[in-house]
Amino acid sequence: MSKQAIRKRAARIRLVILDVDGVLTDGSLFLGDDGQEFKAFNARDGHGMVLLQETGVRLAVISGRNSNLVRIRMEHLGVAHVYQGCRDKVPAYDELKQILELPDDACAYVGDDVIDLPVMRRVGLAIAVGDAHPLVRQHAHWCTEAPGGRGAVREVCELIMDAQGTWDTMVEPPR
Repeated sequence: MSKQAIRKRAARIRLVILDVDGVLTDGSLFLGDDGQEFKAFNARDGHGMVLLQETGVRLAVISGRNSNLVRIRMEHLGVAHVYQGCRDKVPAYDELKQILELPDDACAYVGDDVIDLPVMRRVGLAIAVGDAHPLVRQHAHWCTEAPGGRGAVREVCELIMDAQGTWDTMVEPPR
């Protein structure tokens, strides 16, 4: 898909939905001897998410796994819509669209693995992170250069802000 076509799709986005493992993280799961789970989130991805929300674009998470860490991180970033434990992500996607009263073409989804494909096939802008499964990359409208957990989400946020003409105002120094 041409860069111009991607920008046109990105300009219509009002909701960005993110997978967690492999998108907001690099997919690694660190487990302590007591079974406690640890994840590493990228601070630049988080800052991009905050900036994007300041422009009026909403964010949501739909994850196949359950993690208290995800709930805490999303609270810190102001992400109100968090769905976890979704082996089938379509019902959560449908609920989000209904709650926010958005059509498919106003939604973007960022994924990395085949569990993400059913939603990616429906949204207006399907995005695969740089190290996504080949089938996911094949079905994406756009692929980030950065891998998951290493700046891919920041790239998505900047693409959308740039396409919507809000990027420059978000990075201007305060007066």
